[in-house]
Amino acid sequence: MSHERETNPYFLPPHVPPLEQHEPQHPPFSSQFPPSNAKNQTPHEPHSPGDSYFPSPTMPVSTRHSQPQLHSGPQPHTGHNSHLTPPRHQQPHSGSRPHSQHHRHSSGLVRVPTRRKTRPFAWLVAGFCALFWVMVIVAGLAILIIYLVFRPRNPKFDITSATLNAAYLDMGYLLNADLTILANFTNPNKKGRVDFHYAILDLYHGGHLLASSYMDPFSTMSHESRFQDVHLVSSQVRLSLEQSQQLKKEVDNGRVKFEVKGLFRARSNLGSFLQYSYWLYAQCTIVVTSPPTGVLIGRKCTTKR
Repeated sequence: MSHERETNPYFLPPHVPPLEQHEPQHPPFSSQFPPSNAKNQTPHEPHSPGDSYFPSPTMPVSTRHSQPQLHSGPQPHTGHNSHLTPPRHQQPHSGSRPHSQHHRHSSGLVRVPTRRKTRPFAWLVAGFCALFWVMVIVAGLAILIIYLVFRPRNPKFDITSATLNAAYLDMGYLLNADLTILANFTNPNKKGRVDFHYAILDLYHGGHLLASSYMDPFSTMSHESRFQDVHLVSSQVRLSLEQSQQLKKEVDNGRVKFEVKGLFRARSNLGSFLQYSYWLYAQCTIVVTSPPTGVLIGRKCTTKR
């Protein structure tokens, strides 16, 4: 086996000098780190720790390279790519950072709307609305309390008795009738007085108005029934042929049917300051016997508010 002389200076013993070779025409970048001798560095090329080191053309370059071996296996990584990497860009000066951060913060601010003072007119309207609703609530509570205390009820109208004095036809279609009724007005309330300052009764037969009677104002106390005599007289009231025949038939049979309708304006007095007025509508259907001594044999009355 022939022994070849080692040409790589890193594998030579200290006492063996390396093999000198001629410098190529275009030398590549040295794969070796430059010597630490300060004499080889020129004063015009500053060296910073963060920058990659590139040897100057004026500096001596080592020509000791190992001869290429075509038959050898994969060579170990010697870090040539690390020296070919271009230098990184230097970060901007630290003095410019506060300005850029201030710009970012100033652009992200949200303008808060200023609080405007409420106008006196708005306060006045709000005060009136609040006062109105307070009055409504108080009035509702007062009405509820009054209702629970007094329990007001509507007065009732009824016909106690009726007398048919006369009912006959002139010329076969002109009616003359005389009817007297005893009206009963009842106040069912335990407390309070009811005043009737308008009262009128109408007499009908078959939906046709025969007579009307107006009554003077009167009052009823609590749990009191007041009776009123009402005289209803019709004279020469024209009836249709059909109505005339129906009235004759009823008189002959002894069962004459009339309708009495009443309209009343009443006022309930629950105290010195608690008064309210309302309308009452009454309707009664009565049946009497034939005149001249016709008496009440049937009735049905309703009173509505």
